[in-house]
Order: sequence, then C-alpha cells, then structure tokens
Amino acid sequence: MNSGALLILKTSFTMRLQKLGVLFFPVVLVVSACSFSARTSKTLFEKVSAEAPYDVIIVPGVPLINGKWGRIMKGRIYWSKYLFEKGIAKNIIYSGSSVYSPYYEARVMALYAMSLGIPKRNIYTELKAEHTTENVYYSYKYARKLGFNKIAVASDPFQTKIVRGFVRKRVSADIALIPFVSDTLKGMEPRMLDPEIDFQPAFNTHFISIKKRESFWKRIRGTIRGNIDTLAYR
Repeated sequence: MNSGALLILKTSFTMRLQKLGVLFFPVVLVVSACSFSARTSKTLFEKVSAEAPYDVIIVPGVPLINGKWGRIMKGRIYWSKYLFEKGIAKNIIYSGSSVYSPYYEARVMALYAMSLGIPKRNIYTELKAEHTTENVYYSYKYARKLGFNKIAVASDPFQTKIVRGFVRKRVSADIALIPFVSDTLKGMEPRMLDPEIDFQPAFNTHFISIKKRESFWKRIRGTIRGNIDTLAYR
C-alpha cells in the first residue's frame, strides 16, 4: 500500500474513532505506527522548551461530538493549557470553522479554554480553516498579522507528523512543532474537568456541512494539501 493510501485510511479511521467517542489515549496507541514516538515527542518538547517562550501556539480544531467535546479535543485543549501555564506559550490561536457541525470549532475550544482558566485576552480564534493544513496555514498568517513572530503548532503526535512536511514546505521552516508528551497528559488526566459550556456564541447560523459541499476525496485532498486561499489574512 502506498503512503497516500495509508494516510487516507489512518485519517478516516481516526475520525471514525473520534465520532464514536473512543478514549483519547487508546486512539493515540492505535495510530502510533504513523505518529511520532513517545521518545521523539519528548525530545521535541525538550527542544522547544529550551527555546521558549513562543509568542503564540496554533491548536487545530476538532468538531463537537453529539454536542460535547471528544477526547481528542480535550487532549489538545489541556495540552495548550499546560503549555500556557508553563510559560512556553504566551498566547493561543484555536483554529477551525464550522465543518462537520454548526459550531465553529475554534470558538468551542476557546469557550472550553476560558472555562479552564486561560484568560480571554490570551486567546484568539481563526474561523476560516476546514482542513488540518488550512489550520496551520491560516493561523500562521493570522498570527503574523497580529504581530506574533515566534510561532509553534501544538497538537497530538499523529496530526503533528501529518503536517510536518506541509509546515516546512508550504508555511515556514521557523514554525516549531510541539506534539503531546503522553506521560505528561496521562499525569494530568485525573484532574481533567468536563465543564458545562453554553455553545450558543459558537453557533454558525449559515452552516452547511462539508459533507454536502465536498466529496470524500476532495476532503482527503484538503487534509493532505489544503484548499488554500493565499489571499487570506493579508
């Protein structure tokens, strides 16, 4: 099986697991074959920690699952909280349009982040991106427009490895990558709260599901290469 076909299967499988509500850590274990290893993630974290702080970290979005956050979203938000509280990140951009549900992913994540104690003044939302590659590209352009220079992407090891080549070739070689350190998140898990959130501020009244707007294969191409609007955030 070629690498492109493998990526499609892994991406589809991961999304199916998310929608079924499968726990975050088992998902990471299942897809570990195409993720950064725990050792690599820890090495990257040690490197970026030595070069911290970053003006802003980019956190790609995840759709709501049956009106609640899934374990993947929860992991990404808590990882951003950890990086912010440790002083590794000064600010956070949550990125994601209303793609599979009528709620803007970025705004949902921001609402959760604020409920966990991250100050509103340190949170930004990017609402245009519909695919992983777009999360990074648009958020980077937005960050530079806001005046941020030192930028990193913070996500799970699977997604981080997927976007690594795209980041280096299509966005900027200066962007740092901060994949989850699994031991750190496991240590945080007993303290991970599930706050009640009013999602109305994140609702998109003009929502049309991407499944009605794009074919499956176009969505896969978007995940791998992005349907980039190069004029965005100029």
